[in-house]
Amino acid sequence: MAKCDICGKGVTFGIKVSHSHRRSNRTWKPNIKRKKMVINNVPMHVHICTRCLRSSKISETA
Repeated sequence: MAKCDICGKGVTFGIKVSHSHRRSNRTWKPNIKRKKMVINNVPMHVHICTRCLRSSKISETA
């Protein structure tokens, strides 16, 4: 699921490099929360990353 409904941030792939320079694949997952938000005056549950939540891109219900 790891994808933000607001900004579209998702899983990123890369390579982990050890001290001896052995390389292996790894992933970075965004910090996704399920929050109840008001979108177009309709309360609904959305999957939102903490960066969008912190910057208040959408108002949260109390």
